[in-house]
Amino acid sequence: MSPVLAGVLQLLALIAALALAYVPLGDYMAKVYSSDKHWRVEKWIYKGIGANPNTEMRWPAYLRGVLAFSAVSVLFLYLLQRLQGHLPGSLGFAAIDPDQAFNTAASFVSNTNWQSYYGEQAMGHVVQTGGLAVQNFVSAAVGIAVAVALVRGFSRSRTGELGNFWADLVRGTIRILLPLSVVAAIILVACGAIQNFAGIHSVGQFMGGSQQWNGGAVASQEAIKEIGTNGGGYFNANSAHPFENPTPFSNLFEIFLLLVIPFALTRTFGRMVGSLKQGYAILATMATIWLGFIALMMWTEFAHHGPAFQIAGGAMEGKEDRFGVGASSIFAVSTTLTSTGAVDSFHSSFTGLGGGITILGMQLGEIAPGGTGSGLYGMLIMAIIAVFIAGLMVGRTPEYLGKKIGTREIKFAACYILITPALVLVFTAAAMALPTPGNSMTNSGAHGFSEILYAYTSGANNNGSAFAGLNADTQWFNSTIGIAMLLGRFLPMVFVLALAGSLAEQRPVPATAGTLRTEKPLFTGLLVGAILIITGLTYFPALALGPLAEGLAS
Repeated sequence: MSPVLAGVLQLLALIAALALAYVPLGDYMAKVYSSDKHWRVEKWIYKGIGANPNTEMRWPAYLRGVLAFSAVSVLFLYLLQRLQGHLPGSLGFAAIDPDQAFNTAASFVSNTNWQSYYGEQAMGHVVQTGGLAVQNFVSAAVGIAVAVALVRGFSRSRTGELGNFWADLVRGTIRILLPLSVVAAIILVACGAIQNFAGIHSVGQFMGGSQQWNGGAVASQEAIKEIGTNGGGYFNANSAHPFENPTPFSNLFEIFLLLVIPFALTRTFGRMVGSLKQGYAILATMATIWLGFIALMMWTEFAHHGPAFQIAGGAMEGKEDRFGVGASSIFAVSTTLTSTGAVDSFHSSFTGLGGGITILGMQLGEIAPGGTGSGLYGMLIMAIIAVFIAGLMVGRTPEYLGKKIGTREIKFAACYILITPALVLVFTAAAMALPTPGNSMTNSGAHGFSEILYAYTSGANNNGSAFAGLNADTQWFNSTIGIAMLLGRFLPMVFVLALAGSLAEQRPVPATAGTLRTEKPLFTGLLVGAILIITGLTYFPALALGPLAEGLAS
């Protein structure tokens, strides 16, 4: 079987699996966030934290809950790392340095999971399971909660109430993420992923010495890492490591896990707003971009420029022989179009244009399908921008789902889409202008610039993957990328929740003959075009200096 055919067949199998899970999972999540009943274990949690789950919140109160919970999470995870040397199960590892502890705390709380350290050489069992894995659950649940709050803004009228953050957080964790992770972890263990609390031990003899590995609860953390679109690996090699990702089947299964909730949330959205067709329109937009990027990536990585590529069947540098070019391309596109950041290959070793595709996928805002929750609310923001553009073209007040998009709403949407590019471009410019950060680049020229651009694009967009050619474990990068991750996560949430509150206060506008039909293919095309044009106008100069220059020169 040719490598190209193998890649296409894996893509078709992945699409079939996602299609089978779409309706049941999407409907289930809609029921979870629409129910007025509480499980017993949830009542215990509410009692323990002193929250009343039946109290409705307006957007400022909902936002305070998000920010307060996240601030406490950052502090807890920071202290856990700083005290690691005094904790049991630390495997003899010392406390994490202050700048790296801040970076890691910001990373996992913001659902980024950027790692500037070697996981197997820095973190013990307590920090891995009691700190990082816990944040993998709750940070993903926070993202879904904010998305659900925005959906309620569309579905409710003449009220500013968006639900209860604490109830949404607990339900997302207990009823959705935890059950899915248990099942996924069992499957990964069956595939060969390790799951233990073993200490450091030597494995075999290599060139006169032994290689040392430490065990860990890898399969369980791998499951929520993908399901919650987190991405942080137990080992530095991430999903290229055989302890995390042993077989071609586990590789395809992990891609399925990181896509299933973001795609299914479009069904949840359609169900909650009372129009499944609206959900299908958002799904079609996400799927069009995702499939288009996969096609481009496969084309660039399978292109045979020279005898080495012809013999290998594609650009095999930095890719696992177990997976090949096709599966690696699907993984790379899926992980950068979501906010996952897990990798089964080194993106720095992709072709110049292939590396540019991974950067562009993040620069779209990771909305196709995006992260758990963040992909949906990011796409809905872009839908508001698209109907605003359509309204300007025909001279009508723009409307979306029966809500007018006025001056206030478009200001919130505009602020949302401007925050992340500002963070990426300002920090990249500063790193390139100052003398010290440039010393961390492994390569010079266009590829070296791409390393810096990729790092801040990944951090500000809460992706977490790396170009693998940049030494980011410095005070400059730990501090600035940490700031970019926090601002890139929580500043957009401010405008999402403010927009949700504004929409919820409106009265529904009846549809007329002149209303833009946002469930039709025409709107899907308009939305795809708006996303690509806005992203292109924002980032084209930076891309031209990095991956485009490298790709055209090769």
